[in-house]
Amino acid sequence: MDFSPVLQPLFTALWYLIPLAILAGILKSPWFKGKAGEFLVNASARLFLDKTRYHLIKNVTLPTEDGTTQIDYIIVSRYGVFVVETKNMKGWIFGKPNQRYWTQKIFKHSQKFQNPLHQNYKHVKTLQGLLGLGDQQMHSLVVFVGDSTFKTEMPGNVTQGGGYIRFIKSHSELVLSEDEVREVVEKVESGRLVASFRTNREHAAHVREIVARKEGEPRCPNVVAQ
Repeated sequence: MDFSPVLQPLFTALWYLIPLAILAGILKSPWFKGKAGEFLVNASARLFLDKTRYHLIKNVTLPTEDGTTQIDYIIVSRYGVFVVETKNMKGWIFGKPNQRYWTQKIFKHSQKFQNPLHQNYKHVKTLQGLLGLGDQQMHSLVVFVGDSTFKTEMPGNVTQGGGYIRFIKSHSELVLSEDEVREVVEKVESGRLVASFRTNREHAAHVREIVARKEGEPRCPNVVAQ
């Protein structure tokens, strides 16, 4: 008996379902969500920040004494240099500026992660050393992208999604001249490591070493927001 007339529609249906299943897996993956977050930050900057006054520099890896540090975004303007750290996270976020660790809670599961303000502090200081600028000319900014909710009050420089634009535009005092802005952009471009797979791989290895060292250190008590 020939089953071809029966099996052929099934094979045809599977032929369409397999790519859809693969696509669904990609859409749910951390990689895609990270890229979507990057797109949101990029799109917001390009749509709502005047590119003649704000200069966006992405994915900057700088050498440090103990390896490298990677900055997600640097936005240079006469209102200062904004150093942007993005966090692609979901769930409830608990944290205070002075805590070493913050907490992410998804249903009943809780997980600690490094205070992103502390993480970005190293970025700011590394960049400040390269540029020779003062504290009043540098601005640390953390942007959460993804389906997350702040469950504790956050400082003004910790924002969600496109809310970081409001923080940037809230700075209206001129702290750099046009020539200084151009000089900052040139120094960043000349001081950064070449964007490549090798650079990213070496930085990722450096981060893993840091995480391994921190896991071996005694943890500070009472760092979880209640």
